[in-house]
Amino acid sequence: MRLPPIDTDPNRCERAFVGNTIGQANAVSDRVLDLRKCDLAKTDMSTKTLSGALMVNTNAKDANMRETVMSKVYAPDANFSGVDFTNAVIDRATFDGSDMIGTNFTNAVITGVSFENVDLTNADFTDALVGKEDVKRLCENSTVVDETRMQVGCRN
Repeated sequence: MRLPPIDTDPNRCERAFVGNTIGQANAVSDRVLDLRKCDLAKTDMSTKTLSGALMVNTNAKDANMRETVMSKVYAPDANFSGVDFTNAVIDRATFDGSDMIGTNFTNAVITGVSFENVDLTNADFTDALVGKEDVKRLCENSTVVDETRMQVGCRN
């Protein structure tokens, strides 16, 4: 995928704490929410709308993203390990190659999400609403084992 150059605004990473303010559900904004290579580890982005965000190589390790809306987010090769996505809405997002060890998806809505080559070791999907096709793909992930397989709804 060909992406635009990284935004040169020195405060671009701080936009994560504001999120998108117009057209959130369709990722329409007055400018790209460019969070590529930002260090957002251990920050509080709860209840923010990050729709349309570019989060390639972003470090969000142990961040609070409870009730965050992430629609049409492109976040491959990022670190979301230990992130709390409780009650989040994650729709049409790409996390390919990302680290999501111990990520909490409790009661999250997950639809149209790509988790190819994502490490989901010890991820928690308790009471998550996972789309039918998403379940199929998650169950093919070799790091989705034991309790996590049952939470996702894998049949074997």
